[in-house]
Parts: sequence; structure tokens; C-alpha cells
Amino acid sequence: MLQCLDSYSEKFYDFDEMIDYHVCQKMDTQWERAEVKSLSVAPLETGSSLLCSPLVFAPGISDAAISDTANNLGLALKYDDSYYPLRATAFKSLADRAKISGSSLHKLKKQDLASVLNKCLALHGAMALLLIRDEKVSAAHSGDIKDYSILPADELLNGLRMKLNERFPGYAFDSGYTDHCITSASWSLPGQRDEMLGTYQKVLDAQGKSALASKLMPGIRFCSSDTGLASAKVSALLLGLQHPIHIGGMLAVEHRNQSKVEDFINSLDGMFAQFGDAIAMLERLTKIYLHNPVNAMTAICKKLSVPKKAALEAIAMFECSIGSEAVTAHDVFMALQEIIFILRTDGETADGKLLTTEENIARALTLRWNDFDLAKQVSY
Repeated sequence: MLQCLDSYSEKFYDFDEMIDYHVCQKMDTQWERAEVKSLSVAPLETGSSLLCSPLVFAPGISDAAISDTANNLGLALKYDDSYYPLRATAFKSLADRAKISGSSLHKLKKQDLASVLNKCLALHGAMALLLIRDEKVSAAHSGDIKDYSILPADELLNGLRMKLNERFPGYAFDSGYTDHCITSASWSLPGQRDEMLGTYQKVLDAQGKSALASKLMPGIRFCSSDTGLASAKVSALLLGLQHPIHIGGMLAVEHRNQSKVEDFINSLDGMFAQFGDAIAMLERLTKIYLHNPVNAMTAICKKLSVPKKAALEAIAMFECSIGSEAVTAHDVFMALQEIIFILRTDGETADGKLLTTEENIARALTLRWNDFDLAKQVSY
């Protein structure tokens, strides 16, 4: 698969291979600053003049990148007297540079959309920071040094590896993922299982959930995005089930305010103690009994804005499974994890969207569950 394609993604099962990939990617990446008013947009679709004039594109831009963009976003950006195909990941940040927004923009014809963008871009003398990668412009951040900080993925990952070696001997790389939006990786921590999960496992055993307790393994996840989708963050996971359970963020360093890779690495020193806090919140849910668990699950899905179709399917499955047994908030939280499995089964493979949904569901740990235990049926 060509990396220029908007649908490109890559999975890794060897950490060194993932690091090597991002080292090579950094060498092929351009970060360019330009005045916003110097940028202009042109339609790139069937019948457009650009599609018939490939020589106006920057050197190295392939026919594959041009045709793929024509079939996706359908726009090209002119920078330094040459055109670059515009990746879908760059649209929001470019619109931000033009100080415009709204769902109506995507409903415009490409020619009209390009005209609106150009009129608005021409009004602003601020600087833009362009990310040019895999033959396309992938982002158009603010060029103010305080507004966006470049945090290369390979350097973040190497810093995290150093801290894992210090704190979690025996850790194991689980998997890694990258696409044009986001990079993520996860590790299991078998050497710290008893230390981190011991009390929680005893609670589950006491409630007759030994089968669940025996499968769980602590883990951590890293993710970062240089297209503006996410900060550089590390969060707590529970592994061992059909899909990792995200149980809360522990660290986030934003790509702004002149942040450096060193800030991320130094922050890791105090981060791992927060894993215990996340487990403690999970234990708390085992002590909250619900009178109306289906209504509670529905209200929480609505509160967290999880995808409606998958949520309703998970709620229906939960309602069929609970029978007459007493149900805790922990049971509902575990049932919420089915939403991720349903999304993946239904073909939602973009990890950026899945990660966002996982993070939203993890917020349920901090909610006041009794406020959602409603006798009246909740509509979604």
C-alpha cells in the first residue's frame, strides 16, 4: 500500500521495527513556515485544470498521490510556487488558518470551497506551519512558536522505552499502529501484575468473577499526533480481554507552548504512580449497586457521546445478559467495552476514532453513577 494514500495505515508487532519506521518517516518529513496570506487552494478533481497539468506540482509528487487526492478531499495547496495535494487530515487546520469553520464547508463544490478558503486566507498575515509528508500536505498548524511544538514520534518512543526499562523490568511490547492521523503503541507489564492488580483481583474474586480477574494484565498505551488529533500522552490499560480497556489518562504533553521531547520524558517519572489511582476508581465501581442498570448505561452513553448505533447494540446485549442478579457500576463499565468491539467488527478500523471513543468511555470512571441510576426510561 502506498503511503501517499489517505487510507494508509501500518501495524507493528516489533518495537524496534516501529522505531525504525518513524526514524525513516522523520527523514522524509518537511516542516515549512509560510505566511497564511501567501497560501492558496485549488480544486483537484476530475476535469480540474490542475489534474490536467501535473507539471505545476512540486518535484516528487506522484500521479498516485494526485489521483488519490482527487478521489478524496479534492483540493491542492499552493506553497512556494508549487502545488501539493492536500490530505484530508489537513483540512481542519487549514480552515483554522483561514478563521472559518462549519459543516457547510464540506457541502460546497470544490471550486466554491477553494474560492472561500482563498478569500479568507488572504486576510491573515500570521504564519502557518505546514507538515509535508508522503507527497501531501498533512497539516497546516499555526506558525507561532507558542502555538505548535514539533515532537517527533521516534524521539518520544525512545524516551518512553528508557523510562520503561527503569520502572517496569520485564515489560513486553504488545503492538503499535500508525496512520496519517495518529501513532499509538501499547505494552503489557507482567512483572507488576500482582503489585498493581492484587487488591482489585481479590475484590473480583469475592464477587464471583475469578474468570475475569485471572485474565487481566496491566498495561500502558502511548499515542501522539502531529496533525492536531491528540497530544503526546501515556494512559493506563487493562489487557487480556478481547479488546484493551482504557482506564484513564496519566500524562499528556500538548504540542504547544514550546513543549519539548524532554518535557515528555521528564514527566514520565511521576506518571506511573497514577496507575494505582485508576485501579482504585475501578474498584470503587464494584461497590456501587444500581437499581436501573440499563437506564444507567443508556444515560452514560448519551453523556459520553459514544457512537449511537454501537451503543444501542451494546445496551441491548447487556439487557439480555443481566438476568435477575444484582448489577454494579463495574458491570456496566465492562459492558461499555462492547462498544469498542462492535465498532471494530463493523469495520471501524481507524485507530484515531477508536482511541477517542475509548478515552470517552474511560471518563465513566469519574462520573457520579448514582446520578444516572434513573427509574424513568432514557431515550438515546
